[in-house]
Amino acid sequence: MSNLPRGKRVLVKGNEAVAQGAIDAGCRYFFGYPITPQNEIPDYMARHLPEVGGVFLQAESELAAINMVYGAAAAGKRVMTASSSPGISLKQEGISYIAGAELPAVIANIVRGGPGLGNIGPAQSDYFQAVKGGGHGDYHTLVLAPASVQEMYDHTRLAFELADKYRTPVMLLGDAALGQMMEPMVFPTEVVDPKSLPKKPWATTGRHGGPKRIINSLYIIPADLEKTNRRLHERYRKAQEDVRCEQDGIAEGIILLVAYGTAARVCRTALRKARAKGMKAGLLRPITLFPYPEQALAEAAAQAKAVLVVELNLGQMVEDVQRIVAGRAPVHFYGRTGGIVPTAEEVLTAMEWFDDAHHGEIDGRGRK
Repeated sequence: MSNLPRGKRVLVKGNEAVAQGAIDAGCRYFFGYPITPQNEIPDYMARHLPEVGGVFLQAESELAAINMVYGAAAAGKRVMTASSSPGISLKQEGISYIAGAELPAVIANIVRGGPGLGNIGPAQSDYFQAVKGGGHGDYHTLVLAPASVQEMYDHTRLAFELADKYRTPVMLLGDAALGQMMEPMVFPTEVVDPKSLPKKPWATTGRHGGPKRIINSLYIIPADLEKTNRRLHERYRKAQEDVRCEQDGIAEGIILLVAYGTAARVCRTALRKARAKGMKAGLLRPITLFPYPEQALAEAAAQAKAVLVVELNLGQMVEDVQRIVAGRAPVHFYGRTGGIVPTAEEVLTAMEWFDDAHHGEIDGRGRK
């Protein structure tokens, strides 16, 4: 930690970038349980959190880990856990409790292929789980979708800021490719000292002569629970102020690609190939998956000849895109599943199919 090169480009693995991003954001508590392909995150935390006076604990299960997160968050500390798809499923009850108790916490999901145990290949099949709540109740998590190792670091730091700002759990939605790849990135020189963070007057840090503080997600009186849910949803509405997306080549008459994370990286290459062949094409990459960049997508789709959603699944985000586009342009889908990443050539073939105005459907392998 003391010899970590800052301000210079260094080669870093995505999972390690997440862990260092959390430490640099002032996180001093990490509770987790091993599962591939996110194991470098707890491994890094186990080695480096004690160096800055932090606490790493490998819990006896995913359920135990998320409830430890609940406790540290209730005490007002910046706290994190990480897992991969099946492990995140086991944490969902605790995530719902954390949301219902209005607590800030960060959860990283390095998504693998599913359903079931699936495999350890990269996937985006946890989109529904991430953006629709995942657990029981009328809640959401804020969701960030990085597409590079640098963003794995940057968005982890951002996740802690958003969690504290809106008093809500924030999910970092990566995948096996982003977690395991190594890329050049820069660690900034500025880091957060936990002692410099604003006090949280609601935290259960001891009464010390002050008012009684209770943190709970149990509301026996229905009117009280409805009031809480409405308060949460007002925060989600305000979180639209922090929606982020990347746009490239948005113009009249384009084939508009919509993709996030690893799929967006593939689409960038397909975009270059399409333009080299004279095709008018653009890309909208949502960085915030919840709340979604709805206005940006609606405006881009209004100019598009057609919209092509590309995902590492059999069609999840495409449902949100269809809802938001609302008939402004035809919306089509291309996806691979089971841990398979589509090639740029496959995406280009799909783009050419719709650019030729056939407007038929093709399956995940690019056939009629």
